[in-house]
Amino acid sequence: MINKRLIREVDSSMKYVRLTVLCQWGMLVLNIALIAAVAMLLEDIIRQESIPAAQAAATIVLALIVIWGRWALCRLSARFSDSASREVKQKLRGRIYRKLLELGSSYREHVSTSEIVQVSVEGVDQLETYFSSYLPQFFYAMIAPLTLFFFTLFLNWKAALVLFICVPLIPIAIAAVQTFAKKLLSRYWGQYTALGDHFLENLQGLTTLKIYQADEARQEVMRTEAEKFRRITMKVLTMQLNSITIMDLVAFGGAALGIGIALMEFQHHALSVAGCLMFILLSAEFFIPMRTLGSFFHIAMNGMAASEKIFRLIDLDSGAKGELACASPFPIVMKDVRFSYDGQKQVLEGMDLVLPSGSFTAIVGESGCGKSTAAALLIKGYTGYEGEIRMNEMDLRDIREADVHRMVTIVSHTAYLFSGTVRENLRMACPDASDARMWEVLEKVKLAGFLRGEQGLDTQLSEQGANFSGGQRQRLAIARALLHDAKVYIFDEATSNIDVESENDIMALIEELARTKTILLITHRLANVVHADRILVMEAGKITENGTFAQLLARKGSFARLWDAQQALENYGKERQDAE
Repeated sequence: MINKRLIREVDSSMKYVRLTVLCQWGMLVLNIALIAAVAMLLEDIIRQESIPAAQAAATIVLALIVIWGRWALCRLSARFSDSASREVKQKLRGRIYRKLLELGSSYREHVSTSEIVQVSVEGVDQLETYFSSYLPQFFYAMIAPLTLFFFTLFLNWKAALVLFICVPLIPIAIAAVQTFAKKLLSRYWGQYTALGDHFLENLQGLTTLKIYQADEARQEVMRTEAEKFRRITMKVLTMQLNSITIMDLVAFGGAALGIGIALMEFQHHALSVAGCLMFILLSAEFFIPMRTLGSFFHIAMNGMAASEKIFRLIDLDSGAKGELACASPFPIVMKDVRFSYDGQKQVLEGMDLVLPSGSFTAIVGESGCGKSTAAALLIKGYTGYEGEIRMNEMDLRDIREADVHRMVTIVSHTAYLFSGTVRENLRMACPDASDARMWEVLEKVKLAGFLRGEQGLDTQLSEQGANFSGGQRQRLAIARALLHDAKVYIFDEATSNIDVESENDIMALIEELARTKTILLITHRLANVVHADRILVMEAGKITENGTFAQLLARKGSFARLWDAQQALENYGKERQDAE
């Protein structure tokens, strides 16, 4: 079970595998030397009925040298094995991470998040064991019987040949169950991934489950999936136990047969006492390496199953080769774009959109009309759309996502803030940003005063910025976006769920930014789009109206109805507050 591609992917680890095998072989040679010395000493004792002092002392010294040598080689072997596993972890996880960066947020169209987590963590751990334990043992199991055969051949060729012939019966027994085991382990990993999907989904939605008291129903689903995984795990363990039983029968049976032949040869005076003792003591050594390799059989099969999933992820084609490089804001065009999440219900139905270079465009509409979906398509959040999206005259499908994100920045109401300092969160957008530059953008979003009252740029944020208010989190997210200095900015409901003061400050900043950048504002609050160059009204996945604020009000269409409804609601709220 050698995967050539897997070895090529982490070829730097093979030097450590070879050194590990060399250490194991060195320990075998030392063991043979010690057994030979002890056997000859015992033969002299039996024949002479006394122990020659010089020979006994030499044997004791040799034994001490062998013990020290085996200890040193064992330490070196463990160190080389650890180095091999470290190389595997670094290379494979690096490849997976780079592939995810290449695929971008659209990776979800090809593989689930839980599968990526499992492949990156436990899948790579399985391959770590494959390289640190299985591969060295595989090569050592090939070398050890050959070494022993050539040594024992000079003692008695019949017994040596019998032992040597019996050794391959172990890999033959392994091969006999390999086909069945491969299918079983494929099912095992599939069920393991399914269980991970349910667990991750339940964990992410734990608050919702508790609010609606639906946790017991989801717990039952989780229990069912866990039971399926338990059953497939027991089948895997049963398969491993059966294969180990077969290997033990072959190993111990072969060793017993070799010892029996050696005793027969000794009885016929074809083998000396020392030779017979060496055969008795070394016969097990013929089979132990291959038997140990057999115990790593499940590691190898798990490694193969994990590598298939890893390579399936690595081999995914992003399909993007072109480079988007612009020194100034550029136009974006969507033409007859259609998109569906499930392949059935259309979210976007022939959407046409033009964002002129250096313009301030707003998209409004009721919830569920496709506004955020359109924004996600513009940053390659999804790729399975029909129609055409062009940036600076280039087809979006041909542009690498990294280039899109370098030129286009999206700020949503769910912008993620990481645990750490304010400085660390800001430098994600610009690693080389100076403190002065960071304070500059913080001043623009009116967050500098608050932070100076804390620990400045070293102010700590908890996960998701939970120790900041909603308005402060959104201001910090926008400051980070400003630091990125993109050519196009998309604000997707960036002012939702925050206080009025923060909303007004953010809108003033967006309007100022529109003087030098291409801005797309997606919002449900129509008061925020009054000063936009152009307003697009979305209904049922397409643009139904467009124009300036004054033009749309004058048409008395969908926008005017939405505006009147919102104004009536806001005025009612003000009247209630005044009355109270």
